Amino acid sequence: MYQKFFLAAFSLFFLAHASLIQARALPDFTELVNKNAAAVVNISTSAKSTRIGGLPPGYNLPDIPEDSPFYEFFKKYFNEAPEGQGPSQERSSLGSGFIISDDGYVITNHHVVKDAEEIIVRLNDRREFVAELIGSDERSDIAVLKVDGTDLPVLKLGDSSKLNVGEWVLAIGSPFGFDASVTAGIISAIGRSLPNENYVPFIQTDVAINPGNSGGPLFNLDGEVIGVNSQIYSRTGGFMGLSFAVPVNVVENVYKQLRNKGRVSRGWLGVLIQDVTRELAESFDMDHPHGALIAKVLPGGPAEKAGIEVGDIIVKFDDKKVSFSSDLPPLVGSTPVDSIVPVEIIRRAKRKTIQIKISELPTDDEVIAKSTNEVLEPDENSLNVIAKDLTKEQKKELDLEDHGVLVEKIGPGPAQKAGIRQGDVILLLNNIKVKNASHFAGLIKDLPKGRSIPVLIQRRGGPIFLALKLDE
Repeated sequence: MYQKFFLAAFSLFFLAHASLIQARALPDFTELVNKNAAAVVNISTSAKSTRIGGLPPGYNLPDIPEDSPFYEFFKKYFNEAPEGQGPSQERSSLGSGFIISDDGYVITNHHVVKDAEEIIVRLNDRREFVAELIGSDERSDIAVLKVDGTDLPVLKLGDSSKLNVGEWVLAIGSPFGFDASVTAGIISAIGRSLPNENYVPFIQTDVAINPGNSGGPLFNLDGEVIGVNSQIYSRTGGFMGLSFAVPVNVVENVYKQLRNKGRVSRGWLGVLIQDVTRELAESFDMDHPHGALIAKVLPGGPAEKAGIEVGDIIVKFDDKKVSFSSDLPPLVGSTPVDSIVPVEIIRRAKRKTIQIKISELPTDDEVIAKSTNEVLEPDENSLNVIAKDLTKEQKKELDLEDHGVLVEKIGPGPAQKAGIRQGDVILLLNNIKVKNASHFAGLIKDLPKGRSIPVLIQRRGGPIFLALKLDE
């Protein structure tokens, strides 16, 4: 009897104690919010947009009675508009931001203030300022504003290089216009590369971020800003558990450049890269996939001048490890222009370090790309392709000088299995430049069997490495 009572009492005590320990382990954000919420601002913008509409040329507004329910509609959208266009409509957007200096510099997102004619910054104490746009950087999605104020509340910047996956973070912003809304979560991942932006190693969190949170700060438990909330992944337009913030180290660099010179310069290597797959790793005699594979060296760029070659695999940049191809662009982009950095590569299964002088990333987003008509029939090769030499016009159009063959047709076989398609241009086969169709035929005969070999093709103007394997 007493034994059962003792066990029951002990169990209740243990559960209560465990609950108390768990409650104490959860962070209390109240002090953090009280100290920092005043420096988080609401940003509203307005701009004029022209609605396409109006009556087609030669048509007149119908004679509609003033008491008709359609009278105001036709008058508003057609009567006073020029031919083929509707009236100017004022559009507005809402976002968030935070004050970075007590004399009125504000950080927000580029997309919050893009094309704005007027920007209004509103503080928690309901003071409002008309802001001046100091500078905006689309690549990092960061913009810097200036308001006329003194002794304004400011936030302290942290160090995003010290972040750990799983640590608590908190966001303050104005989702859907609800000022000073606080949401919390954890860091889900760091160094994320998103499809539309390779120069920002995003912080991924599960903090609830919605329209209006953009540009607001992401805090660590010390009350330091460690990121600027920028994007969400959603299939519905609302929060689905995937939020992305620009790391504060990137933000600080962009802020200083925009404030000092109104624009942002980034380092540039002058290469096109891709990931190393398991098959490609085998074809390059690597023990496991890692690094950034050079698919193209752009003419006149820093990489070409330093001696980087197509097929090289960058595994370290400025003594920093490159595990995935997405690791490289942020490292290069954050490197000061004209710096000379060591780049470790794997070339033909051997490691080598090359010193490269970094140039400035071109402002144009477009990638700089600078015999006979022999035909190779399928029965002449084990790849089951019909390949022919490129004409002079094709070489000029594709910016190729002295190598490459065009895949005219392809049938079932190793090449098709590797992903080679009709219309591709085969540039390298087993790390050897393909000079013409006859040379290609000779290379095929000497291909090793039973292991993967690299094939460099050009497709839609872009180079891609594929792994090809001949059956034994």
